Amino acid sequence: MNDTYVECLVKAKASNGVRLLKGLLITLTVLFAMVMFVLGPVFLLLAVITGVGAYFANMFADVEYEYLYLDKEISVDRVMAKSTRKKVATYSVDRMEILAPVKSYHLDAYRNRKVKVKDYSIGEEQKPDLRYAMYYEGGEMILLSPSEELVKAVRNVAPRKVFLD
Repeated sequence: MNDTYVECLVKAKASNGVRLLKGLLITLTVLFAMVMFVLGPVFLLLAVITGVGAYFANMFADVEYEYLYLDKEISVDRVMAKSTRKKVATYSVDRMEILAPVKSYHLDAYRNRKVKVKDYSIGEEQKPDLRYAMYYEGGEMILLSPSEELVKAVRNVAPRKVFLD
């Protein structure tokens, strides 16, 4: 049995809107809680509602993606606020068309396709850009931010489909 197991965890950048909403809801929760002592219990309900909203905004502001490679499959899990884990997708390496860096010239033939884009990467372009694009079964483009070890493990299984440039 020659199974390779690689695990990679990346933190996604929260959008500015989610971070602004989180700060606004926390501020409103504190404000309503202080006003409740002066003006009455109606503001307790508002404080609870905005507090619950702040909790969920915090969950969406702190997102990590975990990539697992095992037995010719790449599994993507979403970890929210380091407490909730949900399996997002599983991709078979055999059904993958290409895996290459986002700016690679190997992707030129795929750029004009109308595909559904799924972003499981860090969410921003860095210098150098370490994100990879994976075209899967002709209908999806998946953006990932894998480690070098994960890319090499996939390349060992499908060397003609994986490019490192």
